[in-house]
Amino acid sequence: MTTPFRKIFIAGHRGMVGGAIARALSLDREVELVTRTRAELDLTDSQAVKAFFEAERPDAVYLAAALVGGIHANNTYPADFIHQNLMVQLNVIHEAWRVGVKRLLFLGSSCIYPKFAEQPIHENALLMGKLEPTNEAYAIAKIAGIKLCESYNRQHGTDFRSVMPTNLYGPGDNYHPENSHVLPAMIRRFHEAKVNGTPVVTIWGTGTPRREFLHVDDMADACIHVMGLTKDTYQNATSPMESHINVGCGEDISIAELAQTVASVVGYDGDIQYDTSKPDGTPRKLLDVSRLGGLGWKARIALADGVRTTYRDFAQAWPTSRQPQDGSRYQLA
Repeated sequence: MTTPFRKIFIAGHRGMVGGAIARALSLDREVELVTRTRAELDLTDSQAVKAFFEAERPDAVYLAAALVGGIHANNTYPADFIHQNLMVQLNVIHEAWRVGVKRLLFLGSSCIYPKFAEQPIHENALLMGKLEPTNEAYAIAKIAGIKLCESYNRQHGTDFRSVMPTNLYGPGDNYHPENSHVLPAMIRRFHEAKVNGTPVVTIWGTGTPRREFLHVDDMADACIHVMGLTKDTYQNATSPMESHINVGCGEDISIAELAQTVASVVGYDGDIQYDTSKPDGTPRKLLDVSRLGGLGWKARIALADGVRTTYRDFAQAWPTSRQPQDGSRYQLA
């Protein structure tokens, strides 16, 4: 689906999702993409964001900027996760309204749903139970983003939309050994084990939790699809108090099965063990994607194919002779 907008601001274009959206939109020669690095525009700075929107006045905004991480990062830095994400969302959404942005898409997370939500998780499960404690701060910030969009729509008549992706992976992911999500963490761990001849790879938890995974290029395609829907079509599929849309592939896999898949793709033939002293997180998290399916979108990239291309990109960007020295976040070029 092509975009009906000519000047588009992508907040977070250097992140995995923002980068995928930028790649997809850049194929349309009539689109002017507006981007800023964090050094150029700190989205937590309200005055800087105000000045930016007044100067640029984009037609549409993709709000993909966020502080993200896995269980360890969320559990260790909860103040950072709630503070920075709230500040970014407050500033961007408010200024988008103030200068008359025609349409905004806020990217949330499936962690907004209760830990023990009925599976698959429908959009109406929001705020119907307690959250997973290890990422509660991040989840609350994302819930606030949804409610910000709904509130501006109700009070000011804006057309601000929200999508809730399942677990994402692909080019541009974070491969930090402690602060990354499960799939990129496995790619790095099995790659290092293969290179170093490590006989055993240890995975956090029991291996029994089930997760859904979506390639980031599919996510970008879904975002552009949702942004291209007419206002009436979007509103008829949602409601003023439940305006978000789940994005996923509709299938899940156990962590143990995922580990076997990644090990096979990487070419690691050692043993896999599970550290049951580490947290599992939510037992199962599968999204009900029937709402998005009814709007004419479906995922296309199979998990094994996506992991294969993702690992190829990772291996090319990080040759075995070049190990990061400072242990910092590793960004694919």
